[in-house]
Amino acid sequence: MNNLILVSHGDFCKELKNSAEMILGPQENIYTVSLLPNEGEKEFSEKFEVVAEPLDGDYTVFADLMGGTPCNIAAKKIMNGSDFNLYAGMNMPMIISFVNASLVGNTQTLVTDAQESIVKVNDLLAADNFDEEDE
Repeated sequence: MNNLILVSHGDFCKELKNSAEMILGPQENIYTVSLLPNEGEKEFSEKFEVVAEPLDGDYTVFADLMGGTPCNIAAKKIMNGSDFNLYAGMNMPMIISFVNASLVGNTQTLVTDAQESIVKVNDLLAADNFDEEDE
């Protein structure tokens, strides 16, 4: 399985991994790098390198926010010659899709899966109530 590095402001990435493991079980190939309030670009970049270097380029990165420091640091690595896929806007469906695709060898549809997982439940409930009233 390809490795996955989750990067975020604060411990969002760690808690997202913990939540994913509640559903998927332990994930040895998912790593996290948190940007803490007392850290800047230099500290975050160093922490990222500690995680990424042993993976020898065999990883994908999910970042919490496009334009935020964690995403920007990863993007700078790509602009300086690193070769990995970087996605911003990470969420649980993306992680589940990534793990499932890796396990069964399917093509990853991370962006599509993430977009399709956004649902306004009120609209579904309203449609369901409308259907029940018709019966």
